[in-house]
Amino acid sequence: MIHLLLSIILSSFLFVIFKYFEKFRIDNLQAIVVNYFVAFSIGYATTTENVHFTEIPAQPWFYGVLFLGFLFIFLFNVMALTAQKAGMSVVSVAGKMSVVIPITFGIIVYNESYGVVKILGILLALLSVYLTSRKDSSDFDQKYLYLPIILFVGSGILDTTIKYVENNYVSDGGLELYSASIFLVAGMLGVLLLSILFIMGKVKFQFKNIIGGIVLGIPNYYTIFYLLKALEMDHMETSTIFTVNNVATVSFSTLLGIMIFKERLNKRNWIGVVLSIIAIILVTL
Repeated sequence: MIHLLLSIILSSFLFVIFKYFEKFRIDNLQAIVVNYFVAFSIGYATTTENVHFTEIPAQPWFYGVLFLGFLFIFLFNVMALTAQKAGMSVVSVAGKMSVVIPITFGIIVYNESYGVVKILGILLALLSVYLTSRKDSSDFDQKYLYLPIILFVGSGILDTTIKYVENNYVSDGGLELYSASIFLVAGMLGVLLLSILFIMGKVKFQFKNIIGGIVLGIPNYYTIFYLLKALEMDHMETSTIFTVNNVATVSFSTLLGIMIFKERLNKRNWIGVVLSIIAIILVTL
């Protein structure tokens, strides 16, 4: 259970880091790319598997890692934009309530428990995403409403794929290398994108972006690593782990947003947050 708690805390603080990126005018993409190489370095340095760097493409989980790496670099940028344009509560709920996707997958593929209560919870989860994402016109430009929608769908696919690949292709003791390789692919894709933008003259490299990437990379690696460790627990279903992780992150992130950045939630948003908690409880039960 300690692994799940650590993942929740670190995941919530990622949103705080993104808000400070905006304050210090740190380029999201540059910092995110650096963050991925930092995360890869941590995972590769701590792995217990005797696998050389050049042997990574030969691993059975490599093609899954390619897909996950693409999702990481794409969704991390969407997450950063959503946090800055819509607020921490919106990004946390839109991203974390995507739990309905891996839960549905778990019911179909892993034959996990389901019933009227769990289905009701899934429907309430979808409603809570909409309510929490809707801000007053003075607080949230409606042209950015597509961001939490993309984050919701993408995050659900990401969580589902991470568990599926880990469950079917990752050997005992290979969790660190598996996690690290996802970050490596994401980082390499990010470098390719940055190179194109640099040639087009649309980016300017700054040292502060490297510092931001280092600050982001350390908690980012352990957020994924501890979640994967929690998913290895035999006495809890995948749906239960994802739901507890997601609702706790939603609640803690919203609290941090109010305390640190003085974010405001309207009545509709509060209803959405409350519904998200009820939904997670129902799905867990």
